[in-house]
Amino acid sequence: MKIERFEDIKAWQEARELVKLVYKAIASNNTFTKDYRLANQIQASAVSTMANIAEGFSRQSRKEFIQFLFIAKGSAAEIQSHLYVALDLSYIDQKNFNEIYDRADKVSRMLSNFIKYLKSPPVRQRDERDPRDQPA
Repeated sequence: MKIERFEDIKAWQEARELVKLVYKAIASNNTFTKDYRLANQIQASAVSTMANIAEGFSRQSRKEFIQFLFIAKGSAAEIQSHLYVALDLSYIDQKNFNEIYDRADKVSRMLSNFIKYLKSPPVRQRDERDPRDQPA
């Protein structure tokens, strides 16, 4: 399967939805909006998740793409950490916390599966045996 555009990557699509949830949660609470540092950190982490998927895709190298996907996974984990702070400060309620946390977890799992897929050899390569491994 050949992916033509990064927008077609399911993990990127989920990361985009994650960004929307983060921005909506921040906008829904005036106090959260005024906490520029935390609001900027969580927004930057959300956007970084999307951006690293797109950046990796544009590199045209499987190895570099995988590296950027690992960075995107790290950004998703950062979102989850920032969410605990937002919850502790009552910037978000438990329902919003769960929704955003679960979406970040979904993105992270999708990225893990995508990385495994990219690291596995192509099917035709797995089926071909090295003639040197054949008995004489």
